[in-house]
Amino acid sequence: MFSFLQPKEAKSSVPDSMIMNLYYKYRLQSLIGIFIGYAAYYIVRNNFALSTHFLSDILHMSKTEIGLLSSGMLIAYGLSKGFMSSLADKASPAKFMAFGLICCAIINIFMSFADSLAFFLVLVVLNGFFQGFGVGPSFITLAKWYPKQERGRYGAIWNISHNLGGGIVAPIVAAALYFTTTDHWQLGSYGVPALIAVIIAIAISFLIKESPEREGLPPTSEIIADTAHKAHRSSEAPHMSTREIFVKYVLKNKNAWYVSLVDTFVYMIRFGMLTWLPIYLLQVKGFSKAEMSVAFLFFEWAAIPSTIFAGYISDKFFKGYRMPPAIIAISIIFFCIFGYWQSESLLWVTFFAAIVGCLIYIPQFLASVQTMDIVPPFAVGSAVGLRGFMSYIVGANLGTTLFGVLADKFGWNAGFYLLLVACVLCITFCVLAHFGAKELDAKEAELEQLQPAEANS
Repeated sequence: MFSFLQPKEAKSSVPDSMIMNLYYKYRLQSLIGIFIGYAAYYIVRNNFALSTHFLSDILHMSKTEIGLLSSGMLIAYGLSKGFMSSLADKASPAKFMAFGLICCAIINIFMSFADSLAFFLVLVVLNGFFQGFGVGPSFITLAKWYPKQERGRYGAIWNISHNLGGGIVAPIVAAALYFTTTDHWQLGSYGVPALIAVIIAIAISFLIKESPEREGLPPTSEIIADTAHKAHRSSEAPHMSTREIFVKYVLKNKNAWYVSLVDTFVYMIRFGMLTWLPIYLLQVKGFSKAEMSVAFLFFEWAAIPSTIFAGYISDKFFKGYRMPPAIIAISIIFFCIFGYWQSESLLWVTFFAAIVGCLIYIPQFLASVQTMDIVPPFAVGSAVGLRGFMSYIVGANLGTTLFGVLADKFGWNAGFYLLLVACVLCITFCVLAHFGAKELDAKEAELEQLQPAEANS
């Protein structure tokens, strides 16, 4: 680990009278920091999707080549996400997150001068690699500053940061292109988002606090009574290697595979829509660049209210079962993709895009929640790793590269048939994941009944 990314020395203990005020102040600062920081990562990531029509019209790249670039970034991100998140455990979250964001900004500046497929491919792969620096510090910060019983709601708030960043990049780029003109499209598409990312990187380096202990406070579990996770967990964990945990609790766990496959097809749909929305609306639906930017923004921002309420709905109306609302969401998405594809009305195309954007993050968010329910706490990282690999390396690539190949060879219709098939497969694995969760609950209830009997014998 680079020395400049190491955590700072812990401060001396603060007086008892100041603990609560400082705790709430620092954790709010940290939440704001990871929120705007993660949003900024998406500003220097989704800006590439908004530039695809320039790659096609000015640099004369084919849909297959554009799909290759998108896939290159996603593969690099998928591989980096798990590896860099593990390194972030021993680093300062503020420094780690800011460093990755500045690197993404520098790469975007280089993209302002790229004019060949090979150069673009190298740059987007590097961008994808440094994008992996963002998620680890975010989860680490949430875990250190928020007790278990609060992580759901504050995690949901943080989770919408990528919708905000992914959506706000459209008006940012549109405004930049207005001033730079399309003659300097690379400056507007890549240079301006890079400048914004640098400013935010500087801000988060001051906002994010490493941990209560580093700030001279007691651990969060001592400040706020933490709710223990009630579950029957194996005592083998402390004596098992990382590989043994992965094999026993993830690789051989059918429920981990069900949730990972749910995420695979969610990402296939999400990136199939997100990557191709700009070029499809401009070339096929006849949208202007301003109209396309509005539709792109709606696709991202419509997810904000649904993400906030997804966990609440699954708790309140479905008694902790996550997959029923996910199944409902994907079923509606199926029909909205069809409407988006077949409609000729600007209003209706934008409406269907917004509904897909609103709902697609529900199964994605709920799959992440269910992942924590189906494995012991010490195996959550391994399960998230499997999900990350399947969702980005498999799902996102099917939605970008395969969609592009099919659209090139057989027309846009073939790409949308691919997304409809993904909806059906996603629903299938949601159903399997739901029954898997019910089976686990039944086994846990059976164990709870056996414990009193064993105690009395």
